[in-house]
Amino acid sequence: MASADELTFHEFEEATNLLADTPDAATTSRSDQLTPQGHVAVAVGSGGSYGAEDEVEEESDKAALLQEQQQQQQPGFWTFSYYQSFFDVDTSQVLDRIKGSLLPRPGHNFVRHHLRNRPDLYGPFWICATLAFVLAVTGNLTLVLAQRRDPSIHYSPQFHKVTVAGISIYCYAWLVPLALWGFLRWRKGVQERMGPYTFLETVCIYGYSLFVFIPMVVLWLIPVPWLQWLFGALALGLSAAGLVFTLWPVVREDTRLVATVLLSVVVLLHALLAMGCKSLPPENVAPPPQITSLPSNIALSPTLPQSLAPS
Repeated sequence: MASADELTFHEFEEATNLLADTPDAATTSRSDQLTPQGHVAVAVGSGGSYGAEDEVEEESDKAALLQEQQQQQQPGFWTFSYYQSFFDVDTSQVLDRIKGSLLPRPGHNFVRHHLRNRPDLYGPFWICATLAFVLAVTGNLTLVLAQRRDPSIHYSPQFHKVTVAGISIYCYAWLVPLALWGFLRWRKGVQERMGPYTFLETVCIYGYSLFVFIPMVVLWLIPVPWLQWLFGALALGLSAAGLVFTLWPVVREDTRLVATVLLSVVVLLHALLAMGCKSLPPENVAPPPQITSLPSNIALSPTLPQSLAPS
């Protein structure tokens, strides 16, 4: 049986013969073999080394390739995939933005605290659609309730209210933010410190501000005029306050006159929208005219002229 020293010298002889055959090869000690496989660097020859520098270069090449693929995969403006990102929101985000529009607070910016540079069109689109249908439904229900109180009123479904309400609300939710965004962009050239919101952020602000009008229109079914006006004033105050608190960080960099006039116009247009919602559902329908009976002394037969009367 060979001793330990003989085995040791035998290993050194094998290593010497291996180095004689391949003089460019590098040897590693037995302690280096205990390192993890992911961190072992094997050097074979003078020109075929795989070290840390090669790993860094490989990672940078992968990052550059991934960035190029993302740029190539970015959809164009005319494709459906481009607009799909504006509807990529979940239920919790939509509810959080609705809650932010219902509870405006001074110093609490809706864009910074709720949108977080991710405006969506999902909430504004369905809020406007829901408000249009609620206006049409409550308008027809008002006529039904009026008919039950007064049988002389003739009820007929008025489907044109859906079209009128939809066109009015969608035009307001898109054209007014477009005009506001364009004006703020123009004022940015005059006041360089101004940083207006993007067009999608402005549309998102106006779209979520209309949510408070949905429960207001439903509560207008209560046939009490002073209570209807109270609900309307409360909804208008909450919605207009949310717009003013959100737009104030942008317009405060402008002159006091321009900021005052701009915010006054925003509140006035919002009040006109609320008045339009108020005038649409309660459409008073007068009862049809009733034909009264003629007196008995009036002859129903036509009278002939005296020249044609028989002698």
